[in-house]
Amino acid sequence: MADRIRVLIADDHPVVRQGLRTFLGVQEDIEVVGEAGDGVQVVASARALDPDVILLDLKMPGGGGQGALNELHATGVRAKVLILTSVTERAPVLPAVRSGAAGFLYKDIDPQALVQAIRSVHDGNVLLAPEAAQAVLRGKPAERDIGTLTEREHEVLVQIAYGRSNREIARALVVSEKTVKTHVSNLFSKLGVQDRTQAALYAVRHGLAENL
Repeated sequence: MADRIRVLIADDHPVVRQGLRTFLGVQEDIEVVGEAGDGVQVVASARALDPDVILLDLKMPGGGGQGALNELHATGVRAKVLILTSVTERAPVLPAVRSGAAGFLYKDIDPQALVQAIRSVHDGNVLLAPEAAQAVLRGKPAERDIGTLTEREHEVLVQIAYGRSNREIARALVVSEKTVKTHVSNLFSKLGVQDRTQAALYAVRHGLAENL
């Protein structure tokens, strides 16, 4: 099926990879296109297979998951990266998000919730476990009052929270992409956030995107 979500599983434990492959393989809209057991293989497989979503463990040989994520981000690989890790410390969360991770979840997640997470990040949403979200929020500059936003900037912020690109926002609001880019820059400055992920988290935290 051409519309299946193509997933690359990256974990250094064969049993984990097999378990994920078996479970995801029965989903009608998901196709596991490959596996990787270390950081080097992740990058090579991502380039060769062009997956839509990468399930990435952080604790792997070959530079680790964070090293792989850094390289994927730097080289412009289009896949959405969903961190799936057993690491319980919150310290790795912010570096992962800053390196472009679309989600950060822990391996104790319910299997069906993981499937929904894959679909969600594929659709362009930001998805963080509650503990991970708290770590990101603590790691950014102090938030400023949302009341400083203009009505249009507020609308753009909500659109960002739903994972939409500048082009999609421009189409939805019937303005130019250049205008949206200006609004995005202004609202980042007013809210004291550094990127779209932090902006989305701000919106969710303040009830602007309650369905996320």
